[in-house]
Amino acid sequence: MHDHVPGQAAGLVNEATKPVRVIAVASGKGGVGKTNVSVNLALALQLAEQQVMLLDADLGMGNVDVLLGLQPQFNLMHVVNGRCTLDEAILDGPLGLSIVPAASGKQRMADLAHAEHIGLVNAFSSLTRPLDTLIIDTAAGISDSVVTFSRAAQEVLVVATNEPASLTDAYALIKVLSRDYRVPRVFLVANMVKSAPEGFDVYESLKRVAARFLEIKVDYLGYVPQDDYLRRAVQRQRGVVEAYPGAPASAAFRDLAAKVMQWPLPEGARGDTEFFVERLVGSGVAA
Repeated sequence: MHDHVPGQAAGLVNEATKPVRVIAVASGKGGVGKTNVSVNLALALQLAEQQVMLLDADLGMGNVDVLLGLQPQFNLMHVVNGRCTLDEAILDGPLGLSIVPAASGKQRMADLAHAEHIGLVNAFSSLTRPLDTLIIDTAAGISDSVVTFSRAAQEVLVVATNEPASLTDAYALIKVLSRDYRVPRVFLVANMVKSAPEGFDVYESLKRVAARFLEIKVDYLGYVPQDDYLRRAVQRQRGVVEAYPGAPASAAFRDLAAKVMQWPLPEGARGDTEFFVERLVGSGVAA
């Protein structure tokens, strides 16, 4: 339940100041296809006529640009070092998707201080381009950057596969977000599963453990099937939804995107560090 602020009519919101739906995509461990989920969910939303930006927040080991065959001139390291503005670092990706690339192989970026992570979050408030959704591809694991970006997002998607190590690490991530940072809810995406029932089983097992030991709601967003077309798309450095729209994985990503688009937009700031916080503060005020 949200309290509506008087005067908050859709027609009064300027394109450059309207609230942005911000989604962090996280995983307990690497190798579960998290970046593929981020890229293809972003592309599926873009195909649904959303204006989408994808932030590669795996700061020292960024690979979104490689997945899409892009060659950035600038990345987040140049933004942090003051060599360019955030706006100058944004790449034009496929289907009109905007991409903020991360540095690759830069230890300094992997070791940024908490205040520098906060600074990156706050830098997004200066962007004026029209934007509906920001997808954040976080680093694998439970480092400070993952937690900061997840807390600064409106929703967190946790990607897991049907493997004991993936489930254990996904639970560890959910536990940290819940116990240490009071994140109230996460959505699960079961990736690389053989069937819809297997995807739901991945969700059920995590939900069951979380319900027993944690005060956090684990909701099911859906699953992405194991699909050879996804592997082919990666080899071609393209998103599967763009390269093979008829593939089973592409249908799954379009389904995830349709569900995401039904979520309500954020209403007002929470009082925490948040992406686009000025837009949230301004969203309750008639222009």
